[in-house]
Amino acid sequence: MRMGEIPIKKIYENSNFFSILDIDQKIQGHSLVISKNHFENTLSLPNNLGNELLDCTKNTSLKLMQEHSSTGFNFLGNNFETAGQIVNHFHLHILPRKKDDKVNLLS
Repeated sequence: MRMGEIPIKKIYENSNFFSILDIDQKIQGHSLVISKNHFENTLSLPNNLGNELLDCTKNTSLKLMQEHSSTGFNFLGNNFETAGQIVNHFHLHILPRKKDDKVNLLS
């Protein structure tokens, strides 16, 4: 590890995407699916990566549901500054959910 790098544990990985726990957890298990190649946002992703993106999000979600005993999950992607995108590299948030967890994603 080089100085300044944050150690991470990958949850899932395929040829073009990987998932990790978010360093700033909004809810237990909050994770990110991140593209290995640089794409600024969802609209920049080539269509031919759709199957691998779905593979990574599904396998990550299943693993998180099992590990956190959750009964559902949310996908959240912020695209462009107006929608809250801070990091200009494609990533998708996965939030494992439990009944009555009182998480309000719209506020």
